[in-house]
Amino acid sequence: MTARSCKSTKIIVTRALAPAVEKRLDELFDVTLNSSDTALTTEQLRNAMQECDVLLATVTDHLTADIFAQDNLRCKLLANFGAGVDHIDLKAARAAGVMVTNTPGVFTDDTADMTMALILSVPRRLAEGEKLVRSGEWQGWSPSGMLGHCIGGKTLGIIGMGRIGQAVAHRARAFGLNICYHNRRKLPDSFEKMLDATYVENLDELVQRSDFITLHCPKSDDTKHILNAERIAMLRPDAYVINTARGELIDEDALINALQNQKIAGAGLDVYTNEPAVDPRLLDLRNVVLLPHLGSATFEGREASGHRVISNIHSWCDGHRPHDQVLDGWM
Repeated sequence: MTARSCKSTKIIVTRALAPAVEKRLDELFDVTLNSSDTALTTEQLRNAMQECDVLLATVTDHLTADIFAQDNLRCKLLANFGAGVDHIDLKAARAAGVMVTNTPGVFTDDTADMTMALILSVPRRLAEGEKLVRSGEWQGWSPSGMLGHCIGGKTLGIIGMGRIGQAVAHRARAFGLNICYHNRRKLPDSFEKMLDATYVENLDELVQRSDFITLHCPKSDDTKHILNAERIAMLRPDAYVINTARGELIDEDALINALQNQKIAGAGLDVYTNEPAVDPRLLDLRNVVLLPHLGSATFEGREASGHRVISNIHSWCDGHRPHDQVLDGWM
């Protein structure tokens, strides 16, 4: 890799970032920021790739094969803000000679915390209770008022036992949940012992035995609708579904049908199939907690991710291989 001057490196940032991150980018590079924080259109992304050496992209940027297939492509590094890269055609990026980096691990704790918040809030009806108080219609405490379900002693089924899945398991143990998980590979025995987690090789079996199902796998062709209509039908009537990963992991129509017909107890969703659009049928359901993709939304996490991006760009400018180069599709 060839070193280049950082200050002469042209960077286009597709969304507004933390002030400290934007300030540091401006100090180090020739940067164009997005002060409006409006997601770029496909045509704007196409033009940006012609004008910059580095595109600092986010999950809202759909970088498809045709964007990388331009003859006059200038961009050589796509520095992604966040761990997920399912919005990037990695094969097309490789063919175009564009390196891709991401920021793995930065949002692990934030996302795990949000997952636990949903695991608590859905069965205890926290969103319903908050709305009741704000409505002015609350009549005070009663022995049978706003009853929900406890979580201690219940079984949490984790689909995807990477960094976030393990962080959720660690937190869930403190609440008395029994941990089962399904993963592409079984964790080492030492990890299972530390997390007090049991591997379930058959995903259908995990779904059938769990009181809570939470998803923590990346979006791919293999994981799209991993919780499909057939598996949703296998869930217990008192089971809850939690999703802070990607909306496409769940067959949303099948989930809504199960919720509407009380085939399952409820759901906690932070992500949706057609973000930012949310299926209006979900809005009418009382047994669902809906959040606006808040899993990574902390000041600390967003700033840390921005500085991680800067570190990757700096390494690339210095002629070194960035620590967070995405190798899937490159090897």
